[in-house]
Amino acid sequence: MTGPFSLQRRQWLAFAASLAAPLAMPAMAAARTPRLVTAWEGRDGYQVGVLAQQGAALGVSAALDVPTRAHGMWAEAGGTLLAVARRPGDWLLRWKPDASGGGKAIAWGWIEPDRAFNGHVVASRDGKLLYTTETNLETGEGLIGLRDAATLEKTGEWTTHGMDPHELLLDSDGSLMVANGGIPALPETGRLKIHMDRMDASLVRLDTHSGALLGQWRVADKRLSLRHIAWGEPASGGTQGRRLLGIALQAEHDDAATKAAAPVLAVFDGQRLQTHAAGPGQLLAGYGGDIAHVAGGFAVSCPRANGVALWRADGRWTGFLPLQEACALAAAPAPGGGPSLWAAGRLAALTQDSRGATRASPLTDLRLDNHWAPLG
Repeated sequence: MTGPFSLQRRQWLAFAASLAAPLAMPAMAAARTPRLVTAWEGRDGYQVGVLAQQGAALGVSAALDVPTRAHGMWAEAGGTLLAVARRPGDWLLRWKPDASGGGKAIAWGWIEPDRAFNGHVVASRDGKLLYTTETNLETGEGLIGLRDAATLEKTGEWTTHGMDPHELLLDSDGSLMVANGGIPALPETGRLKIHMDRMDASLVRLDTHSGALLGQWRVADKRLSLRHIAWGEPASGGTQGRRLLGIALQAEHDDAATKAAAPVLAVFDGQRLQTHAAGPGQLLAGYGGDIAHVAGGFAVSCPRANGVALWRADGRWTGFLPLQEACALAAAPAPGGGPSLWAAGRLAALTQDSRGATRASPLTDLRLDNHWAPLG
């Protein structure tokens, strides 16, 4: 590719290489807590990296500069990590943290000029392919990009039978589940919403051999956008072998009161897609930021309501954890062992173990992005 856009990329790569000196950070103490891969905006711009417990706070144990804001993360076998640019993004990165507190960029993948990354990537079961959510900027059509895992080069694409596809995950049968956000947007920005009467969110299942559509489901309220997804436990009474899939929702209603009271969780049992309300009197501002499954239930972060909403897997409301601008969620071991919920907010991270005990860890000089994931 030639022209000003490709020159800008070359200038960025040259600049990043000049700043490749490792970031000196204290070594993490005994591995009592997980390391978490995430992205943030710090004093020196946008970075991807790894956080670890350092005393009472979560601190940076490895970091790498990136050209624009990152979004989704994926941990690969062998210790390498993938990061994708926030939509409408143009880069995909494979990198590896090092013991000195820095990171090494192993490969960059740049998208075609008439396509945009939508922020998420997963690997195929055999690890040979990567699947990325993308948008055709000329038509608005949602796509799954097929990429060679070794080189990050694109080898093909499938339609998602919708627009604005966001997160995607493999099912246990090898099929691919994709959340189509369904929001029409201007191609120039990828984020400015237009023609909301055409909004059409859906959950789709795709065959990973051919890309064929195996199923498509919608919620009754057409102004609920399906964004992030997380696998839960097998569904009782659902399709045999299907797990529950939790979906974080974002409301796009014109009426402010309707939007504030809108649900932020839907659960798919293999046959039906059903929304679940918050507890009596609990308003969640109609905005689910991230979702995780832990302790037999689903957690949805609600940054505009400043907390994390909790449900049992069957949709029964169990409570709300206050946390300023809560967004990134993950299920990971707690210091005392056992699965725990880890939530990141504006100034602190919060953990809740299986007994309901909570613990806060300050975050300093970092504004974390939407997601994080535990590393082994």
